[in-house]
This record gives sequence, structure tokens and C-alpha cells, in this order.
Amino acid sequence: MIVDAAHYRSGAREAEPFELEGALAQDRRSGSFSWIGLYEPDETEFEAVRHEYDLHELAVEDAVKAHQRPKLERYDETLFVVLKPAIYDDTSETVEFGEIHLFINDYFAVVVRHRRSSQLVGLQLIEG
Repeated sequence: MIVDAAHYRSGAREAEPFELEGALAQDRRSGSFSWIGLYEPDETEFEAVRHEYDLHELAVEDAVKAHQRPKLERYDETLFVVLKPAIYDDTSETVEFGEIHLFINDYFAVVVRHRRSSQLVGLQLIEG
């Protein structure tokens, strides 16, 4: 499921509602950047995102299925990154591992989270 989506311009989140259809064309035209956050999507939920951003089929399959090792791959102009953040639980004195998949290029970041992991708050876009 999509948990958050927005356009950013000059590092600031735009107030207008986010529409997935046509988002990439809007970003290219206006110089904005899209951020789309998903939590444990299935193939059907992810299909519209894959189509809009022309994401590579194999990388999408990895992002939907999860259980990947950390990696960095390039598909044309898009990077696909898998991260395995560790979270320590003081109460049970155990370490849990989440999984975050990122599709990144000049116009978008599509972030797919699996299991408990960082909420990714407080991030800033830095131009340069």
C-alpha cells in the first residue's frame, strides 16, 4: 500500500495533492522530484508505480517478494538499492532486521519497506 507520496521542489514538499498518473512527466516538466513510500505492497498494488516510472521488471519482483541481500544495481538511469536496517529491542534484547528497497533517479525515489524498519522521517533533499 502507498503510505505517502509527494512532489518536492527545491527541497520543500509541495502542498498540492499527489497524482501518480503523469507524475514523472510533471517532474520532468517542472523540475520537481517525486517521493513515493510503500509498505509491503503486492504485485497488483505496485503495478501502477512500476508502470509510471518504468521500473525494471526483475527489480520490481525483488522489491515485492523481499528477502533480498543488501545490493546496489543500475537499470538504465535508475538505481535499485536494498538496505537491511537493524533495530535493537531493549525489552527482549534482540535485534530485528527490516528491509528497504529504493528505486532512485533524478526525478523520483520509490521506497518499499518490509517488516519493521526505520520510518525514514527527517530526511532532506540536498541539491547539488
